[in-house]
Parts: sequence; structure tokens; C-alpha cells
Amino acid sequence: MTRVIRILEALCTSPGPMSLADLARTLGAPKSSLAALLRGLAEEGFVMAAEGAWQLGPGAFGLSSALLEARRRLQSSDLVREGMRRLAERCGETVLFGVGDEDGETLTYVDVIESQKTVRFIVPVGDRRPLYSTAGGRALLAAGSEDALRRYLDRVKPEAFTAETLTGKRALVDAIATARGAGVAQTIDQASEGVTGTAAAIRDAAGGVLGALIVAAPSLRLQDRLDELKRLVRDEAATISRSLGYRAPA
Repeated sequence: MTRVIRILEALCTSPGPMSLADLARTLGAPKSSLAALLRGLAEEGFVMAAEGAWQLGPGAFGLSSALLEARRRLQSSDLVREGMRRLAERCGETVLFGVGDEDGETLTYVDVIESQKTVRFIVPVGDRRPLYSTAGGRALLAAGSEDALRRYLDRVKPEAFTAETLTGKRALVDAIATARGAGVAQTIDQASEGVTGTAAAIRDAAGGVLGALIVAAPSLRLQDRLDELKRLVRDEAATISRSLGYRAPA
């Protein structure tokens, strides 16, 4: 079943029909097994032959319409919330979802699942924080364009919230570039003393950024878990984005 889905995804994202060899190379699968699956899909109208290659058939478009209707009924907030629950179970820390504000300079926490641990990070829904000093804010900046980042840095006037807060614009550019390359942002004692944040952007089907998935916890408890949290947050953000229809460029 997984390979069938991957065939349909490959044909969906391809600019034109794909040969059996192209599909085998893209999916890393034997041509013989793909040929059998394609024949079965063709019988149901999900794919069709096109001059020695394969493309989506009318059945696939009917399925697409049904899936779009199902997605309309299942609100994106439900999918984000479910991903937050999974992440909270895996990491045991507070998980938040933050969205960029209209002013382009802050983010607001719109959902939170608090850790069950006695010592934990607590923040109320509706709390607003600067982009430059938070993991969620840096994840959003990293997910945007270089032009948008440059305009942001031209107008922002960073102030220090702790002794560790980065306020130099060159240092911020470097930190956001690191987050962009890693696909995840991490801050230690930047916005609040003793708090470590780890965040990755969530995208929708059109590739737009919905917000940032964030884990926040006491820094002392996370000294040996920084890389683990990066992996957990990055993977769950990717999973949520896929559930919303996003397909990362090859």
C-alpha cells in the first residue's frame, strides 16, 4: 500500500508523464514490482499509459476531490493539535503552537499542551513574544524569504531579555541561517532565563507557513537532549505538514 501511495505522489508532482525507469529511479524500487502495481492501478483508472509512460488517470482525480472534501471537514487545527499531542508524549515537555502576528515582528502562542512534570515551562495562550529572541520566531523567519528577513532586520530594534539574548543583527542573521539549514531553530536562555526552546515551521498544501511547532522546557533538564529535541520537533513538524498536504521539493 505504501508503494502505491508513493507512485501516485510521484505522478502527482511530476510535470509530465513518467516512464517506468523514471518511476523506479525516483522511488528506488524494482521495475518489475512497479509494473505490476501500475497495471493494477490502471485497471481501477488511477493511472493510464501515455506513449510509453504513465500519468494520473480519471480515478485519481475523483479520489483527489474526495480527499479535499475530507480535509475541509477535518480542520487543520485538529491535525496540528494531534501532532502536538504526539510530540508531547515523545518528549515529555511543554509543546506550543505559535503563529506570526500581522505586525511581522512578533508571534502569538495560540495552543499549548503543558508538560506533566512538576518543573515545567508555563505560558498562557495569547502570550506574544518577539521573533528574534524565540525559537518559534526564528523558525518562522528561517522559513521565509531572504528579502522578508532583511526587511524585518531593517526595522527591528532588538533588546536584551537575558544576558544571553542575541541583539547584534549579524549574529541574528547567522542564527537564522543556521536554523534554515537545519530545518529547526533552537534557543537557550534567549527570551527567558533558564528556558530552552526548539521549533520548526509547519506548512500547508500550498507551501505557506501556518506557524511554528515549539517545545519549551527548563534549560538545566535539556543539556543532554538538545539534538534529540531538534530531531523530534523537526520530524513532527514535517509529519503535520504532510498531513496538511504539503510536499517538500525534491
